[in-house]
Amino acid sequence: MNKNYTYKKFIKHPFYTEGPVVDPAGNWFFTDLAGGSIIRISSDGNQTIWAKATCPNGQALLSNGQHIICDSTSGLLKKFDSNGIFMENIIEQSCAGEIIKTPNDVIRDHMGNIYFTDSTRENGKVGYISTSGQEKIIARGLDYPNGLALSIDGEYLFVAESYKNRILAYHLNNEGIPLTGFSIVANLPRHPSNKCEKNLPDGIKVDQKGMIWVAHYGMGKVHQLSPDGELLRSIDIPFDLVSNLFIKSKTLIVTGGYSEPGPGAIIEIEL
Repeated sequence: MNKNYTYKKFIKHPFYTEGPVVDPAGNWFFTDLAGGSIIRISSDGNQTIWAKATCPNGQALLSNGQHIICDSTSGLLKKFDSNGIFMENIIEQSCAGEIIKTPNDVIRDHMGNIYFTDSTRENGKVGYISTSGQEKIIARGLDYPNGLALSIDGEYLFVAESYKNRILAYHLNNEGIPLTGFSIVANLPRHPSNKCEKNLPDGIKVDQKGMIWVAHYGMGKVHQLSPDGELLRSIDIPFDLVSNLFIKSKTLIVTGGYSEPGPGAIIEIEL
């Protein structure tokens, strides 16, 4: 399932990288956690610090150019305008009256509802904020929930449960809230050492064909799964720790690095 791929760009960075998104104009944005920055790489390759936070992690790019950023060590979800100017905290250490410790990843559905993970061991949560501002904890008791993605039709929310080394699915109602508990979409390949830190699925994305792509942190790989969880291929990434990804058409952008807090890297792969 491995083959050689063409690296179109390979950018080294002082800090471990996360949260890749690409705007309609082709500008890249990524976060660097310990570096406290959201970095913008323009379509001509110029790098600038677009915004600052304490420990920026996962981010969602909205259609109006605004960004929602998980500020992990502060327990905050922050919103920035299209120019990188801080607007407001959407979440401040709590959601629906429950403590939020480590916001990690965030996505928004087609209706505008927000989902985010609170990444803690054994009692991790998934939070939900509706377009009207209603807050709910829609999943709890997870062992480090991490990356999030939605199926193409919006009927399923996928969650990477890192320390269980698996991808979960929650069937959603028409308001975007789970109807029942989760089902297991995929149990991922395990590292021969059987060490947890050598597994740990991190960021996930769903492509235009409904395939699920998984950044497998400790394995140094990106996996492509079918919508029902069959492993279709694995791609070796040329750095040790793989945090997250962005995929569009035949282009795969992958973040991570060689260690935490650094050095980091970001790579563009032609599929």
